[in-house]
Amino acid sequence: MARSQKQTITIGHLNVRSLLSSFDSFINILEEGNFDILALTETWLSEDISSDVIDAEAKPVTNQKSSGRCWLFAALNVIRLPFIKHFNLEDFEFSQGYLFYWDKLERSNYFLNAIVETAKRNEPVDGRTVAWLLHDPITDGGQWDMILNLVRKHGLMPKKHFPESFSCEASARMNAILKSKLREYAKAIRDLVSKGDSDADISSLIQEQMNNIYRVVGICLGVPDETFTWTYYDKNKAFHSVGPITPKEFYEKHVKPLFNVDDKVCLVTDPRPTNEYGKSYTVDCLGNMVGGRRCIYNNQPVELLLELTAKSIKEGEAVWFGCDVSKRSTYKQGIQDLKIHNFPLVFGVDIQNPLTKADRLIYGESAMTHAMVFTAVNINDNGEITKFRVENSWGEDRGEKGYLLMTTDWFKEFTFEVVIDKKFVPEEVLKVFDLEPIVLPAWDPMGTLAKCC
Repeated sequence: MARSQKQTITIGHLNVRSLLSSFDSFINILEEGNFDILALTETWLSEDISSDVIDAEAKPVTNQKSSGRCWLFAALNVIRLPFIKHFNLEDFEFSQGYLFYWDKLERSNYFLNAIVETAKRNEPVDGRTVAWLLHDPITDGGQWDMILNLVRKHGLMPKKHFPESFSCEASARMNAILKSKLREYAKAIRDLVSKGDSDADISSLIQEQMNNIYRVVGICLGVPDETFTWTYYDKNKAFHSVGPITPKEFYEKHVKPLFNVDDKVCLVTDPRPTNEYGKSYTVDCLGNMVGGRRCIYNNQPVELLLELTAKSIKEGEAVWFGCDVSKRSTYKQGIQDLKIHNFPLVFGVDIQNPLTKADRLIYGESAMTHAMVFTAVNINDNGEITKFRVENSWGEDRGEKGYLLMTTDWFKEFTFEVVIDKKFVPEEVLKVFDLEPIVLPAWDPMGTLAKCC
């Protein structure tokens, strides 16, 4: 029905037409465009980040395209910084597709073994845990400890030795195929467990199933070479050659001395009253490698995460982090600020609800959805942290050629996780990792970065 044919709609005692009459101009505009743009304020972030930055931000700006690989891109963007500096490179990327390939294989195997474990725990197929697993058996997202697992076991390689494929950049169709097979295999596994078959029989079945998973992933993504020879020119136009070498040897010899994944720890801030600070947490069935490190969360107040992030940047180290990227943000302009939109101006009501950070987690309004990298921090004359510069992985068209600006207030409300080198973390905080982690349910929002991105 055309807008010019205005009708009065009554809901209960409310005359909707009378309520909307004062907003006709906005209605006409919003029919043609994006209300996020209309609601933008004009006073946000007029200054540049100029206080403390890492030595040099890396090139090129990366782009995960139509995939959920932000956690891998962010991690490799952090790792490449000291690597580029050490080897005097103009630009460089590690292969995101290489880790993506191994994550698909490792995570498929992890899922099948989780099905075995839950079946042996007599979890019903329609119970919440198994239903959660079956809802999304394989996903693109991930957590820091999953990166640690992949790099430890499989190493790294330059992107030119395993470049992006179609299914790397647009993973939905491959994932749909894998999900269908994994659900099919889950039923077969549960049938064996219910019949009381031996562990050897179950392992044999999983091996057969994984052979087919290897085939699908290999056809979609390609299969990385076991060895490679990396040749490059440095900034002085000098030629160098490294190899032949395996990806694991490449990491151990040429990357680990510059960036050791084992030296980094994951700190989260979960303010829900059920989850105490100073405690260690993990999430049931959350992982990507059988026998690998569990995803361990050291829960601390957000003020500590803020302090250690700034400290790390001031010492020249960028910081991987997880946040709820869609809240109070504008993608095109690349601004993350609680005051970025004036929605009451448009709607006559504030649609950005006043729930606390804890309540947003409890009521499903917020969760970790995206990983990026802090590369600079602004500290005012009073010594207060005011904002950060953020490296994203959505290409140059978002923000300032791929970089965002985030206010400290936004950090406090929507950042949940940072990865910091142990040398910057107080001893009493590191001791929390020695505690037996409290197990959160599989569907807990602290595990969502592995589901979304």
